Amino acid sequence: MKTRKEKIMAALKFTTDNFEEEVLKSDKPVLIDFWATWCAPCRMQGPIVEEIADEKTDIKVGKIDVDENPQIAEKYNVMSIPTLIVIKNGEVVNQAVGVHSKQQILDMLG
Repeated sequence: MKTRKEKIMAALKFTTDNFEEEVLKSDKPVLIDFWATWCAPCRMQGPIVEEIADEKTDIKVGKIDVDENPQIAEKYNVMSIPTLIVIKNGEVVNQAVGVHSKQQILDMLG
């Protein structure tokens, strides 16, 4: 069994520096996990998001640390975390707050 440190993270790290290129200009739908290191529910959601990132090649999956990138969280009115947002062609097409199962997230993606 792999330890946490050995696991390669498949989810990308989105920041203010790469957000436009990686998310808004993406030719694939993008699942964004807004989270913070101190957020216990975010730590529960994280492995599920990583699992989807590992398995799905037809979407882009990434995480945004709201403490490091408050401008992006503010732009998308993220008031509670974890918040999941699906963006297609630069537009928000789905959004959910709280911890969600893998199937619920896959359903969000359509």
